[in-house]
Amino acid sequence: MKGKRAVILIAGVLLLLTGCERKIEPISKSGYMLNTFVTVTIYDKDDPEILEDSLELCRSYENILSKTLEESEVYRLNHRPLEEKTVTVSQDVANLVSRGISYSQMSDGGFDVTVEPLSSLWNFTSSDPVIPGDDEIRQAAAKVGYENLQLEGNTLTFLSPETTLDFGAIAKGYIADRIKDYLLEKGVKSAVINLGGNVLCVGEKPDGEAFKIGLQKPYADRNETIEILDIRDLSVVSSGVYERHFEKDGVNYHHLLDPKSGYPYDNGLVSVTILSKLSVDGDGLSTTFFSMGLEKGIELANSLEDVYAVFITEDGEVHYSEGMEQFLAEKK
Repeated sequence: MKGKRAVILIAGVLLLLTGCERKIEPISKSGYMLNTFVTVTIYDKDDPEILEDSLELCRSYENILSKTLEESEVYRLNHRPLEEKTVTVSQDVANLVSRGISYSQMSDGGFDVTVEPLSSLWNFTSSDPVIPGDDEIRQAAAKVGYENLQLEGNTLTFLSPETTLDFGAIAKGYIADRIKDYLLEKGVKSAVINLGGNVLCVGEKPDGEAFKIGLQKPYADRNETIEILDIRDLSVVSSGVYERHFEKDGVNYHHLLDPKSGYPYDNGLVSVTILSKLSVDGDGLSTTFFSMGLEKGIELANSLEDVYAVFITEDGEVHYSEGMEQFLAEKK
């Protein structure tokens, strides 16, 4: 699954629970899944079992939504018999197909939930990456097209036998939202869910302060930030050309692929960061806005309620959508 590692968490060490005399240390647990490190930190409850169950919940979703795990539902869908056009899918897959189609329509195919033939063709994690041939890329791009999906309830119809799914651009956000739901059910009111850079804040710190979230400076060390944000009960998700990428002959090839051309986007942007209530929206919209470029991306961001965006261009300039600057901790 796609990694979005541009966001790092900066949090305090000791927090004081309101109305409680004793100080509670935050408790945290990490695990490697979704091809990244997943960390859940709880600030207002000392219950390690909740942490364990949160990570187990994450792993259970990976076992449903991964395109590479052979036992997953998505893998089975992508390797269905050619004659099998209509299938019944789980509610989680139906939810993500619905979201994916929505973002695909919003971006006019700049984001495409059926990009799997291309995303599997490019290998950005190899120690010796190779640029696919032009013919291979054209053939793979010809198989991409969200219009070949029809969803009615839990019934999914593939209008082409070559259509396959890739939830890499939205799965982590969806999973983070489900972990938040679980934490709230357990009475947790202050927590941070970090799925490899997809950061979802539950509430605020127990002392009433906002969580401090740092945005990584593109191409810099992970501890070097370009902005610090004050975040309460929001998701922060970034997509950037410096995450999964490689260079050949002076050209940067990154994982944000244009479904139409089959090649990485080259539109002057290096990263897009989204603040939103739902992490799945931050996930999908970061790719959607990136695909649209700076001008159209900001225009769309300004039209959406409770969505805020930061765009960074190749010249190092930082651009904000309307209302975004209220979250900048250092400019208050």
